[in-house]
Amino acid sequence: MSDPTFASVTADDHVTGEAVALDLPPASLGARMASGLVDVLLTVLVLVATAFVLGTATGRSDAALAHVAVIGTLIAVFLVLPTTVETLTGGRSLGKLAMGLRTVRDDAGPISAQHAFVRSLIGFVEIYAFAGAPAFFAAMLSAKGKRLGDYAAGTYVVRSRVRLQLPAPATMPPGLTAWARTADMAALPTGLALAVRQYLGRQATLDPGHRDELGLRLAEQVATYVAPPPPPGTPPHDYLAAVISSRRERDLARLRRDAALRERLTPRR
Repeated sequence: MSDPTFASVTADDHVTGEAVALDLPPASLGARMASGLVDVLLTVLVLVATAFVLGTATGRSDAALAHVAVIGTLIAVFLVLPTTVETLTGGRSLGKLAMGLRTVRDDAGPISAQHAFVRSLIGFVEIYAFAGAPAFFAAMLSAKGKRLGDYAAGTYVVRSRVRLQLPAPATMPPGLTAWARTADMAALPTGLALAVRQYLGRQATLDPGHRDELGLRLAEQVATYVAPPPPPGTPPHDYLAAVISSRRERDLARLRRDAALRERLTPRR
C-alpha cells in the first residue's frame, strides 16, 4: 500500500500472529534519566557498602589481596549485579521498575542475559567513566532514546505501563456467510492483512469516495488469494470483512485442532 494512511508496519511495530501491529512506545528521555539516576544512586550505595565490608575484611592482608578485592568488587557491582537483575526481571532494573519502564529487544521480544551483559558493559564506560555524557547525547539523538549500550546490544527501553488497546475483530456480513464457508482462502501476507484491518477499523471516518477507492484497491489485492469471487454486487468493505473474519475463524479452528492433537499425543500421567 502506497497510501501513508494505511502504512503496513512501522519500525516501532511488533506484528502478532493475527497481523496486529503492537506499538511499543519508547521511553521518554526524562523518564530514562530519572530511572538511570535511581540506578546510579543505588549502585553507588552498593559499591560503598561492599567496599567497606571488603576493606574491613582485607585491611590487614597484603596489597595483592586488597587489589584483587577491589577488582572483584568493581566487576560484581558494575557488571554482575545489573546483568543479573535485568535478566531475572525481564529487562527491569530498580530504577526502571520505579518509572514503569523495561528493556526489550529491537523486535520487541524479552532480553536475554547476553543483552543485559552488553548493556552493563557499555554502560560502565558511557555512564560511570564519562559521567553519562555519551549516554545522554546518544539518547537525545536517537528516535527510540537509545544509549550506546542499546545500540551494541540491539535493545531499547519502552514504557511498560501503557494500556494496550486492540481493535475489535471484523464480523462476518450476514449475506456472505454461505459463500465464505465454501470459498478457498489462502493466508494473506502480513502487510496486506494489516492494511485490511486498518481499513475496516477506519472506514466509518472516511469520506465515501476515498473509502470506496481504498476498498476497491484492497479487494483487488485480496482477490488473488481467494476463490471463487464473492456474489455480484458485494461491496468491497463487506468482501474484505468476510475474508478477514473467515480467515480468523479458520485459524482459530486450526489452533484448536492442533491443541487437541497434542493433548491426545501427550496424555497426562
